[in-house]
Amino acid sequence: MDQLKPQYAMYSWAQTNPMANKTVVDMVPPEMLHLVDAHWYQFPPMNPLWHGILGFVIGVLGVISILGNSMVIYIFSSTKTLRTPSNLLVVNLAFSDFLMMFTMFPPMVINCYHETWVFGPFMCEIYAMCGSLFGCASIWTMTMIALDRYNVIVKGISAKPMTNKNAMLRILFVWAFALVWTIAPMFGWNRYVPEGNMTACGTDYLSKDWLSRSYILVYSIFVYFLPLFTIIYSYFFIIQAVSAHEKAMREQAKKMNVTSLRGNDEKSSEAKLAKVALTTISLWFVAWTPYLVINYSGVFETATISPLFTIWGSLFAKANAVYNPIVYAISHPKYKQALQKKFPSLSCTEPAEDSASVATGVTGVSEEKA
Repeated sequence: MDQLKPQYAMYSWAQTNPMANKTVVDMVPPEMLHLVDAHWYQFPPMNPLWHGILGFVIGVLGVISILGNSMVIYIFSSTKTLRTPSNLLVVNLAFSDFLMMFTMFPPMVINCYHETWVFGPFMCEIYAMCGSLFGCASIWTMTMIALDRYNVIVKGISAKPMTNKNAMLRILFVWAFALVWTIAPMFGWNRYVPEGNMTACGTDYLSKDWLSRSYILVYSIFVYFLPLFTIIYSYFFIIQAVSAHEKAMREQAKKMNVTSLRGNDEKSSEAKLAKVALTTISLWFVAWTPYLVINYSGVFETATISPLFTIWGSLFAKANAVYNPIVYAISHPKYKQALQKKFPSLSCTEPAEDSASVATGVTGVSEEKA
């Protein structure tokens, strides 16, 4: 009898506690169950407060991102001085980020309200496909921007200037490359499934077969590590080139017995560029690393992935679409001038001499080299 007491106590607790036998999968519609991995059945339902917080945050980020990226596209497209080949890449980045949040945040807000995915299996695949497509396009557009800056600053006057045709070919490559990775799960190389919180969908990183695992590993190489190292490589040599140029400028000033050849400019282009480069790389790393950690935790089974843990991957990646307009557009002095003219109440301009353009390859440095 004594041995039966613990079992009886557990049975009584289960009968009196309505949450005892419930899981995070219970609210998922029956037609979605074939996409849900058995891993998620061990977790109880998430606290509704988390769904409310996630829905609110994603809603706010979505509105800010759509407005911010729309403004970038409008100003760069309608301002003649900003319609340059290099700035086509910035416009493409804003366009990709706009589509990311335009397709991602409304369904997620609705699902957070219902505390589960309510749009059916087909829309789950479409949702995840859009996230993969626009995320990959944004990542590789940022890589192309870094390579363009490398070409302008490091190679200097020997560099072949980018033309509209070259810019459009790069943009076409970005979207074609992203599309290849997007449609692969639709044809059996991995698949799109609900994430642990059941309010969003993404790639399947829990399947144990190596066909599914190989997709995650190869995808991470071409859509995470390769772009990251390319951006770091580009900015390393950009800063090195600007540093050498600054040193030459100081030596020339010393020969001419003047304090500086830059007039009243208190900040060097080297310091400005280093700050923006560090910001760019750091924000990129913060945005996409949580997703990598979650996917690798599932593939290599290094940690137990909880539904709450999966929230952060979606949150950080989508936040990238909010601050990209700030990093890549507002750091551009001509953009800030156009912003002041078209939207005076939103402008954050600085004196012209203190805003060397990083988005166009540090204009001041490029002109001095020429």
